[in-house]
Amino acid sequence: MPDVHSQRLPSATLRERQRIQPEQFTPNRQGNRSSVSAIGSYALLIILALLFIAPIAFMFVASLKPDELVLSQAGTIQGFIPIPASTQNYQDVFDRVNFGQFFINSLLITSSIVLMGLLVNSMAGYAFARLRWRGRNLLLLVVLALMIIPFEAIAVPLFFQVTLWGWRNTYLAQILPFIANAFSIYLFYTFFIGLPKELEEAARIDGASILRTFFEIIVPVSKPVFATVTILTFLTQWGSFLWPLMVTIDEKVRPLPVAIASFQTLPPIQWGDIMSFGVMMVAPILIVFLAFQKWFVEGVASTGTKG
Repeated sequence: MPDVHSQRLPSATLRERQRIQPEQFTPNRQGNRSSVSAIGSYALLIILALLFIAPIAFMFVASLKPDELVLSQAGTIQGFIPIPASTQNYQDVFDRVNFGQFFINSLLITSSIVLMGLLVNSMAGYAFARLRWRGRNLLLLVVLALMIIPFEAIAVPLFFQVTLWGWRNTYLAQILPFIANAFSIYLFYTFFIGLPKELEEAARIDGASILRTFFEIIVPVSKPVFATVTILTFLTQWGSFLWPLMVTIDEKVRPLPVAIASFQTLPPIQWGDIMSFGVMMVAPILIVFLAFQKWFVEGVASTGTKG
């Protein structure tokens, strides 16, 4: 008599193959979908990058063209082609205004705020994150509350205060009010609170003081947050317009944002010169970002991982 199981085996094997075969194609379909999704994401990112880069590229190309071609070629593909190219517009900027003085003013004011702000805000953030003292939580809440108050809300009282102290039309009025920054303190606080406490405990066992632990142990491993604060502070202060406009009268202490606002209405209006002024004003921001982008990206990535 033939074995019943041997007769059913081929049909069972066929059904098993039919069941397995669709599953074998699933990874390929998922791989195709992932490829299409990746291509779409990259295409969207490229489009967004071009949209953001286009104004800067047009400004740079227009700064190299004669004034009569800047507006006539705006909105066309020729506006992004530097033909003909010349540096005459840059020379005209230096001939028409004291650009060097404005640039030195902005560099002095911004670098002072960045450097002193890194010291003050980092130490404040470390004190909130690691030290235990009376009133710490209340003061931290005050710092967080200050983050939601726009500068325009305190600009007028601050203006009367610096006028009362005789600080108008000085570098001091443009630097001192912006050294301590609530948002920078909060960034340092969130970074320091995530560091392992073993680093400080080991330093304390070796007899290191709080300041020595901060400068020799904490600061070297905190490059991402220092780079992030540097970029954000430099970007904000380099483009500051309202406060310098309120407190400066003399061109000797006037920064670039106020200077370019006056330059673009200075007759005769030369758009090529205005574009050249804008390029020289934007260039330092790009240089600072490129110099610190490695640690900036690392800080953003680590923040995303923690979240």
